[in-house]
Formats: sequence, C-alpha cells, structure tokens
Amino acid sequence: MVTTQPAHPDTLVHLHTAEVSVLLDLRGGRLPAVVHWGAPLGPQTLRLATNLADAAVPLIGPNTVDEAVRVSVLPEHATGFVGRPGLAGSRAGRDWSTRFLTTGLTLDGTPVDGWREDGPGALVVEATDGELGLELRLTIELLPAGLLRCRAAVRNQGAAYAVDGLTLALPVPSRATELLDFAGRWGHERVPQRAPFGVGTHLREGRKGRTGPEAATVLHAGTSGFGFGHGEVWAVHTAWSGNHVHYAELTFDGHRLLGGGELLLPGEVTLATGEIYESPWLYAAYGNGLDVVAGRFHDYLRSRPTHPATPRPVTLNVWEAVYFDHDAGRLIDLAERAAALGVERYVLDDGWFGSRRDDHRGLGDWVVSNEAWPDGLHPLVDRVNALGMEFGLWFEPEMVNEDSDVARAHPEWIMAAREDLPVRSRHQQVLDLAVPGAYDHVLDQILAILKEYRIGYLKWDHNRDLIESGDRTAGGRAAVHAQTLAIYRLLAELKERHPGLEIESCSSGGARVDLGIIDHADRVWVSDCIDPLERQAMMRWTEQLLPPELLGSHIASGRSHTTGRTHDLNFRAATAVFGHLGIEWDLADASERALAELGAWISFYKTHRGLLHSGAVVRIDEPGDGVLVHGVVAPDRAAALFAFVAVAHPLQDPAPRIVLRGLDADRCYRVVPELVGSAPSGLVAPPWWGGPACSAEANPSHPPRGPQPAVEYPGTVVTGAALMSVGLQPPRLHPDQAVLLRVDTHPESASTPQ
Repeated sequence: MVTTQPAHPDTLVHLHTAEVSVLLDLRGGRLPAVVHWGAPLGPQTLRLATNLADAAVPLIGPNTVDEAVRVSVLPEHATGFVGRPGLAGSRAGRDWSTRFLTTGLTLDGTPVDGWREDGPGALVVEATDGELGLELRLTIELLPAGLLRCRAAVRNQGAAYAVDGLTLALPVPSRATELLDFAGRWGHERVPQRAPFGVGTHLREGRKGRTGPEAATVLHAGTSGFGFGHGEVWAVHTAWSGNHVHYAELTFDGHRLLGGGELLLPGEVTLATGEIYESPWLYAAYGNGLDVVAGRFHDYLRSRPTHPATPRPVTLNVWEAVYFDHDAGRLIDLAERAAALGVERYVLDDGWFGSRRDDHRGLGDWVVSNEAWPDGLHPLVDRVNALGMEFGLWFEPEMVNEDSDVARAHPEWIMAAREDLPVRSRHQQVLDLAVPGAYDHVLDQILAILKEYRIGYLKWDHNRDLIESGDRTAGGRAAVHAQTLAIYRLLAELKERHPGLEIESCSSGGARVDLGIIDHADRVWVSDCIDPLERQAMMRWTEQLLPPELLGSHIASGRSHTTGRTHDLNFRAATAVFGHLGIEWDLADASERALAELGAWISFYKTHRGLLHSGAVVRIDEPGDGVLVHGVVAPDRAAALFAFVAVAHPLQDPAPRIVLRGLDADRCYRVVPELVGSAPSGLVAPPWWGGPACSAEANPSHPPRGPQPAVEYPGTVVTGAALMSVGLQPPRLHPDQAVLLRVDTHPESASTPQ
C-alpha cells in the first residue's frame, strides 16, 4: 500500500476547474492540508502558491501549543489540534494517536515531485506511521463538475487494531457563519433547518442502519442569509447508506471544518495484520448559492456511465390502487387503462409472494403465491408486456417476518445483539445478508423470479430501522457495516447478471437517499406521502443532492392516502412532472374527464422530459409568503420550464413580480403560460398573458372556483436580462394551485427595429 519514495519537501498541488480551486499543502512530508477550497484562484506558480500557503498559517495563540496548528484532511492530535480526530482507534487502549508522514504521491497515476498545477484530477497520498504500524492511503479528487471528494484507507501492519471511526474534514473560511442541513420523519422527509455556526460541534449521527428520513443529507455552511441564488456556500455529503456522520466544528482557536464518514459501532472493524478498512467517499461542493451547489452534484451524477440514459418511462405503481388485494382481473384491467393513457412501466407492489396477504407474515419468502396467483404472474406479466409496457416488481429482500418459512428454517439469519430478538418494527425483523447462507437465499430466489418472468425493474424497499443489528452467528457482534456492504454487493450482482435491469431505492419512502445507494439504483422514492403540497417542499430539497430524473414523483388519487387532503389534478400533476413521473391511483375510479386530463399531462411530460431531465435546477428565493417558484433551464439556455405555485394565501395581493434565474441575458424569450388539461382554480390572468381572460371584464373579486377549461394564451416576449432582473407579474390563484410557464428562445432581439 505504501511506497518508499519520500515526498518532496516543497510539495504543493493546485487542482482547479473554471469555477473551483483547491490548493493543497503537503510540505515537509505532512498529510495534505487544504489552504483553499472555493472560488477560482487563477493561474498559480510555486512562488505564488507558497506565499499563499505561508500567508494562511495562523498565529500561535496564548495558552496553545508552541507551533502553528495545521489541520490536515485527516485531522491528527499530534499536530496540536484538539478537535475531532480523523482516525479513532487503538490496540486495547494503546496506539491511539497517529502521526502520519507522507511516503508517496501520485496525481492521476503520475508521481508528484514538488509543485504541481493541474485541472481536475485525483491526488493519492501514501503515508505511514512507523511507530504504530499503520499505513494510510488518502485520495483527494476534484471532478470535472467541480465536485471535490475524499476518502481514506488504513492498513494495519501490527497487532490487531480496532477502528472506531475514520472521518475526513475540510476547512471553510470564517465568513461561513451559518449552517443548513435537514430534519424530517416518515412522510415528511428532508425538512430544512438552519443554525449559527458557533463554537463547538454540530454533530449529525445516523444510527438507523439506513440514511433515514431525518438525515442531514447535505450539510452546508455559508455566508449569512445564503439562499438558492446568492451567498457563498460550502457543503459536504457522506456517500454511505448505513450508519454515518456529518459534522461542523469550530474550535476555540478558529479552525472551522465540515466533515463526515461512516459511524462504526463497537467492534465492527478490527483489522488483523495486513487488513484494510476504507471509508466511504466524502463529497464536497462549493458555489454561489444553493442551486450552484446542487448543480455540482447533478452534473457529476449525470456524467456517470451508469446514469440512466433512456427517457424516464411514465410509471404506474399499483400500491395505492389495490394494496394487498391482488386480483388478476382487476390488475390486468388497471394495466389496460394505464396503457391507454400512455403509461410505459407497470409495477406490481407488495403482496404477490408467499403467505403475504397483509404485513404480518410472509416477508422473506420470495416465491409467487399460489393463493393470490394460482397461474403465477404470467397472465399479468404477459398482458403488461403485450401492451408495450415494461413490468416491474416489488421486493424487500433485507427484511423478514418472523411468520415466514425462511425465519422458521433459519432463525439464526435474523439480526440481533442478544438472545432476544430486537423490538419489531412494522411487524418485521432484519435478515443478515452478511451471512453467506442468507445472502445466497435472497439472491437465488430473486434470480429465479427474474429467470421465469420478463421483468425490467425492481422496486427495492427497506421498511425498518436496524436496531440491535448484530450477527447472531458471531455471538451478536454489531454488523451494520457488514450489512451495508452486503446490500451493495447484492445489488451489483443482480445488475451484473441482468444488464439493463433498473432498481428503485425505496425505504419507507425516502429514508435511503444518498450517493452510496445511488451507485446501485436508478431512482429513489422521495416519500410515501404523495400529497402534492407536502411533495412541493420535499422535491425542492431532495434536489439539493439528486437531479429530477432520479426522483420518483407520482400523481396520486384526489384524496391523499397519507394526509387526507383533497387536491385538484392540476396541482397534483404540475407537482409530479418535475421528477420521474408516475401514477399511484386506481384508474377504474377516475372519471372520463379526469382520465382525459391525466392523459394530457402524460403527453406533456413525454414532450418535455428531455428538458426536465437534463436542465439545471433553479429554485427562486423570492417572493416567498405562500408562493414557490422553481424550474429547469436547458444546458444551452435556449429553453426553460418554470412553475409558479401557490401553497397558501399570500399576505400581499397581488403577489409581487417573480424573477426567473439561469437564462441568457442577451437572448429574447417568449414566455407562455402552459395550461394542461384545465386551468387552475381561482385563476386571474395578468395582462401580459394576453387573450380574452385578461380583459378589463375579468373580476378579480370573484375568481372562478374549481378547475376551468384551459385557454391558450400568447404570452409575451422579453429579454433574458429583464426576466432575471425585473420579472413578471404572476397570476392570482387559489391556494394549492400551480401554473407552468414555458420559456423559449424568440428570434426577436433587443436590437430589432420596432
């Protein structure tokens, strides 16, 4: 792991893109310290970089150590730093404080000897602590999208060494005075929360064995009052689907850090001689405004060879239509209705296997139920395929009911830390996939289903937290780390054996949303709550990490199954089209009018999904006060689609003008209201829309109640500069209504004679 060539004493490395610079100081053979991570520095030379690194050295403070404290990407107490150490571990309480010295450096595989300036690239640092018998490999990579990522691997060359934690940290400047991360719960995921960046540690630990609906997700630090379109922002994300850590730390002597890594339970990782533990990637993004930070993640994800390349198919999932009531005739009828509307993927949810007629039994027995499906799934699968739709199937392979054949045959496969089983959650326990027999059982049963039926999509659920999750075959030793690696391996093996198979990460809705699982999944289920009012906020903030095409976003029935609210189809659909569109609705209960409107929305989505799933996400900070504005702008800025959403009665009426960001200031654009199927309730159109509904006869005191017939409006032509600075008067709407605005390049230019 470690080379013998010592590092050059004057090594500094400058990695950069057009929008981000990272300057690393490795002088004196020390671990890399980040001199700068942020806005571009411009071309550097050894002298300039050295001067900058020297100028960043802090003063020695009163009552501190007698040399300037230098914090590396892997912080160490041996440097005099008294904050959170990067590597926590020991040999029975000894050998707990490391002092690594660099022994070798490569940049994109080429040895580094002294000063290097390069564009994006991966710096690999090899280091050793000879006294402790530990070796370290530290990778720091600036990706072409401007996203920075780091990971570390430690190898033990001595007696058994227990790793208690391996976290990495990046410094942010003192002007980053405010923190933003997320809270939430089931059905209400990713709720933003802000706090001052004060002295001490803002620690977010996930101990659920999955990411969790309340996970920090992305931890931001920024200048005071930063928003979607303004303020400098630095952010980190731990790409791990098990127990994890995000933290922000400000020490008394002014070191301001963002960090993260895996959270290890006691005894989970003990390295024998020659063994290695590698941390997950810590991703880091910098930009002016939250939209730029989100764009770094989106651009990186879209650049991956594994990113979904085909248009995201309109998906119908049957859960809220039938629940556990599996009747072949009813489900085939639902498939025929879906195909007639233009649905492209049909997903059969929970209840098709074993004794699973409710959620108390059968989980873990992945064999088609003779009771529910006496002819197997063939009648439904064959009909779905004949209708031109792809067939998808629900699984929850990491979980098990105690009332199941597999649990009765192999109780030792159920995770537990003691003789008694953990408290049940949703009537189920966790199957220990790190045990070879359990892993093979799940893999073989899924492969048998995939062999028998033509299936292109798996909805992969995970409906409980991992509590007291130990390996019973090893005396109850903590095993969340091993379980997380096993699920990654299982997903990878299924995709390797079935190229083209797509997998959705569903975990009680949106409780497993991270860049670890997205290496193996093709979309996530944002939430089990499909209420569009709730989804407006959840989609808005889940996009801080993932682009719209990875966000499962469905049109449900008129009355929400999770909140009981009733919403017009216009609002439900206008919310859902800004993701990977689907339907969760018993279409047999829908009126002909509703079906016609639903078909119009599906057609609209198919027409615009190329833009929706490639454009830059834009979320507008103003005007607030009961109004949300968001959209996507094409990569070449030739077109955009925005939504004006009324989520409450505004205090100000009429609502103030809305500005649209991300456009080309020098272009002219035609802005047209896009009314799909019907006009929203309470619509009073502003004059710039044009058309008869904008005449003086319109009565704003008595706007129409309920959906109205759609009217085509010509809209207006204005410059991009005007749209981004002056803005447009929005319509008046009742609460829980939305209007889409289509923005297209217009051949007229500002210099055209009038």
